[in-house]
Amino acid sequence: MYKKGLISRIILLIYLLMHKCFLLAVGLLVYGLLPAQQFGGHPTRTQWSQINTDTVRVIFPAGYRQQAAAIAGMVHRLGQQTTQTLGQDFRKISIVLQPQTTISNGYVGLGPWRSEFYLTTPQNSFDLGSLSWHRTLALHEYRHVQQYNNFRKGVSKAFYYLFGQQGLELVNSAAVPNWFWEGDAVYQETSLSEQGRGRLPAFFNGYRSLWSAHKHYSWMKLRNGSLRDFVPDHYKLGYMMVAYGREKYGADIWGKVTDDAVRYNGLFYPFQRAVKKYTGKDYKTFRKEAIGYFQSSLATQPQDSTVDGWAQQHRHFVADEEYPQWMDDQTLIFVSSSYKKIPAFYIRNVLGGMDLKLRVKDISLDNYFSYRNGRVVYAAYQPDIRWRWEDYSVIKWLDANTNQQRTLTHKSHYFAPDITEDGTQIVAVEVLPGAPSSLHLLNSADGALIKKLPNPDQLFYTYPKFFGNGQILSAVRNPKGAMSLGLINMADGSTEYLLPFSMNVIGFPTVHKDTISFTAAYKGQDRLFLLVNKKLFLFTPPVFTAATGHYQLQVAHGRFAWTAFTAVGDHLEQGVLNGSQLRPVEAAEFSTAPANFQVTGLATGKNTLQDELPTDTLYPVTSYPKAFRLFNFHSWRPIVEDPDYTFSIIGENVLNTLQSELYFNYNRDFRYKQFGGRFTYAALYPWIRLGSVYTIDRTTTSLAGRGVYYNTWENSIGLQVPLNLTSGRYNRALTVGSDLIYNKPYFQGIYKDSFDDRSFGYLSSYVSFSNQLQTARQQIFPHLAQSIYLNYSRAFINRQGNQFVATANWYFPGFSRDHNIIINTAFHGRDTSATYNFPTAFPFARGYVGLNQHRMFKLGANYHMALAYPDWGFANIIYFTRVRTNLFYDFVRVQDYDYRSSPRPKIEVDFRSYGAEVYFDTKWWNQHNVTFGFRYSRLQDLSRLNPSANRWEFIVPVNLLGRD
Repeated sequence: MYKKGLISRIILLIYLLMHKCFLLAVGLLVYGLLPAQQFGGHPTRTQWSQINTDTVRVIFPAGYRQQAAAIAGMVHRLGQQTTQTLGQDFRKISIVLQPQTTISNGYVGLGPWRSEFYLTTPQNSFDLGSLSWHRTLALHEYRHVQQYNNFRKGVSKAFYYLFGQQGLELVNSAAVPNWFWEGDAVYQETSLSEQGRGRLPAFFNGYRSLWSAHKHYSWMKLRNGSLRDFVPDHYKLGYMMVAYGREKYGADIWGKVTDDAVRYNGLFYPFQRAVKKYTGKDYKTFRKEAIGYFQSSLATQPQDSTVDGWAQQHRHFVADEEYPQWMDDQTLIFVSSSYKKIPAFYIRNVLGGMDLKLRVKDISLDNYFSYRNGRVVYAAYQPDIRWRWEDYSVIKWLDANTNQQRTLTHKSHYFAPDITEDGTQIVAVEVLPGAPSSLHLLNSADGALIKKLPNPDQLFYTYPKFFGNGQILSAVRNPKGAMSLGLINMADGSTEYLLPFSMNVIGFPTVHKDTISFTAAYKGQDRLFLLVNKKLFLFTPPVFTAATGHYQLQVAHGRFAWTAFTAVGDHLEQGVLNGSQLRPVEAAEFSTAPANFQVTGLATGKNTLQDELPTDTLYPVTSYPKAFRLFNFHSWRPIVEDPDYTFSIIGENVLNTLQSELYFNYNRDFRYKQFGGRFTYAALYPWIRLGSVYTIDRTTTSLAGRGVYYNTWENSIGLQVPLNLTSGRYNRALTVGSDLIYNKPYFQGIYKDSFDDRSFGYLSSYVSFSNQLQTARQQIFPHLAQSIYLNYSRAFINRQGNQFVATANWYFPGFSRDHNIIINTAFHGRDTSATYNFPTAFPFARGYVGLNQHRMFKLGANYHMALAYPDWGFANIIYFTRVRTNLFYDFVRVQDYDYRSSPRPKIEVDFRSYGAEVYFDTKWWNQHNVTFGFRYSRLQDLSRLNPSANRWEFIVPVNLLGRD
């Protein structure tokens, strides 16, 4: 058995490394698609500290010692208690705490080996829970650290030695499905705390909605998603698979499965093979039983379920309708979005008629808003212009009668604002990581701070609402993560708790006179509740569905409105309120522990690691030098773009301030060799760019027609200023830069004294600008956008010459929501001295061999449209999400002079082409997004360089707007 396994692994390694191997070809393509860490972005004044132990290095800016110590303590305990389920291998990790972004997230990655925690606590407890946010991140993300630590074995280890960290990441992701990575981490955060996503009813809404709507998708569709149908993400699928495996086959099952998989024991489908080996069930049977295990306890088929019936009537995703609020007894205002439409405010008359679109919502992290008496307030996302790791949450004020909007605050960290009935004051939650959240009272006229309320109980506030005179209602979390509803006294910040604290999440409170409505987790579901004169009622609407959660209840004018989670979108329901819809319940019922959803391994609640330890004195804090391991080379990779064959050694430090690359390139057509290096330093502003490349065996032609070989050494230094101008509804970016290039030729042999070998220099300056409207899921490109690039180069040392290039792409909507019209314009102009030809970025007419002449003009037209959404795949290798086409026409006019005659007559030549491109948006191995296509060009102007009228090309497109 050993010999057979060894031979199979050797065969697989050879198979993966073959030059023409399809897997490696796609793998190299995927290298360019791996998610990149945020580069640069911290103000130069930022001083970094560290807690450096034998297990972890936690790096943090001043003011976050308590969180850093808690994370270090949890990491140590996790390493001691959880390694037996996945393996004993260990490598130290650096964790960088990012407190200045309003985004709540975290990740672990290779290339370089590091983790980053985004420390802003999220408002919505239903999505990620209510535990202390930095502890949740530690529980979840350190499981990824343990995964990477134990996945460097066998073939995966060989790829690490051959290609570095990115090579390891590539083969790990091919061997172990992404549902396991995230499902295993969700299981850890759930099993080692009193909550975790595995205990949140909302976490299961996706699959509950599919089952109740009788939507039975293929395994590959569940794995890869869809552009036309709602499909729960791999976190939900992964948790069900991992939890079932542990329930049925023991806590060590996945350690054994992944150990075989990353070693590639078995030539093909190593993970599936390992599942069969250790469970005795083939992969198809195992996954069917895992989903069935949860379906038996989660899915219900109520007798009177018009919401589920509505979802069954629609074949594809319809829309999300969120946060309905009564304007009067007949009119609702809400936010709607879909796979074809970006989020916007809409007004609906419940008696009938078309919805009225009020305004597209500014770019926001969520769709929450508050409405009172003709006024809307909400929090919008606002990045810092210079620093990529700093962004803000600012308050927008919208008059629903005039459709006029104002920005009330700037560079603020405000969330979930509410406005008083008279419109004079706003309350919002200020969230500053490292400090308790606080409620701020603001003047609605100018956003000025009126008062900051005390927070004596160290609560985290969510979704505050004005209540009566002198009180604010809020769903609150205590430091341990338990939740309640609180009435906060606006005078002294003292809180009256309306419900007992528990790990059952609460959110979306609303107020109408003496009636409070809210959503809370209750007996395994998210249900609607009312508090009337502090008496608690469970609200059961007449269209009650027990399958999924109910949210955002709004009661006013004797009517109700709420949203139901369905398989085709969050659906708005409304009706007349009556007493039969209310059932009294005892507040003590909220004290019950959250549901485990048949995962008995969670039932005991033992070994929880969420409690804070007195770690401040355990871990000394020292300064973290910004230059520590600045040249951090982590990966080495071959890149084949015929005729160029390149081998690069790449690096980036943990603080994301220096990108490094050393490379060798061989050009097969001209047979020259290049040795070079490129470096970008972003710890200062502007960024500094350095480059140097030595080229051997360049060629030119002598007057006698003989080939002349020479070497060149080119060095460059430049500055770059990237600016983020995003605001309102548009993403905007401006980059300005300039590079000084110095080139020295070295002629060899008999031509050493025959050619001008003087060194020369030139300056290349550029401006890049993009402005784009938000993009819905099915939209191929933004419906409105502009992308402009300008470049001017001028020689000034021992050479004369200049060149100017301008390109612009203009985006417009087509005849359907998933269509785009794109107009391409470009100009190229250079001097006529011909002493030096600068590199040019002029986009020539498609199908032709590009030129670099005195004057060139381009006008191009494109019509992009979706042809089909197949949602179909093959053998768990390739999955097609969309097939789309582009019909194009290009016109280029070239003007130059005939240098062979005197005087030089002017020459003008046109290059026209038309044709079609077909693109396939795909996923490989159920997780890597890859777009490829084919282009047919019909050339109308033939020449010696372009003798054939028909041109076929295989294309890998690059996004014209340059987005990630």
